[in-house]
Amino acid sequence: MIFVFLVTESLNYGLLNHLSLVSYFGPSSGCAGSTSTSAAGLATTGAGAGVGAGVGAVLAYLDNKDEDSRKRNQRILAAAGGGAAVGGGIGYYMDAQEAKLRKQLRGSGVSVERVGDNINLIMPGNITFATNSADISASFYPVLDSVGLVLEEYNKTVVVVAGHTDSDGDDDFNQLLSQRRAQSVSDYLISRSILADRLETIGFGERQPIAANTTAQGKQLNRRVEITLLPVHS
Repeated sequence: MIFVFLVTESLNYGLLNHLSLVSYFGPSSGCAGSTSTSAAGLATTGAGAGVGAGVGAVLAYLDNKDEDSRKRNQRILAAAGGGAAVGGGIGYYMDAQEAKLRKQLRGSGVSVERVGDNINLIMPGNITFATNSADISASFYPVLDSVGLVLEEYNKTVVVVAGHTDSDGDDDFNQLLSQRRAQSVSDYLISRSILADRLETIGFGERQPIAANTTAQGKQLNRRVEITLLPVHS
């Protein structure tokens, strides 16, 4: 049996409120692993070095925010028309959402990660944006529409949209580009009736690579937008 500590619940943010011990990279609820839905529609399971890296960066960012998260959580739950899932209900709620996302995104090229009670969607830059552009590719709108439908149905989550780049070019340019791309995705989700209170938008620039920037393949992996879904606690 393999044990790994995951900070699935931030200390100050209020979304999640304790350090959970997740055991065994396996199929049970709350596992720390990923199953990617490839463009060919094939599911592949793995627990590589990149799994959970984006979620960890998001949680660290949220942990450092000064925003009164409890009040925002209350607004989200009020809009959702019910209380937060508690205990084992959180895992079940995220399990159902994950299954729906995998079904909707099958064959889209978007990878679906599960890290504890959090879900991470990795959207490669080559299918979301043209080079050096923050305008969403028209061919990617149906994918975001599918994501929006699931987010609207499972509306007791905070949605963090994070932009990432490779290391080519100027640091400041990459930082701004990552922010603009993340904002474009957030704005589109809002246009699809996702509550603005649920959305956080971050640009990480080139600071959070998931592959080496020394190869063309690695750079392509690093150019991405990630959408992280975190369950709301009351």
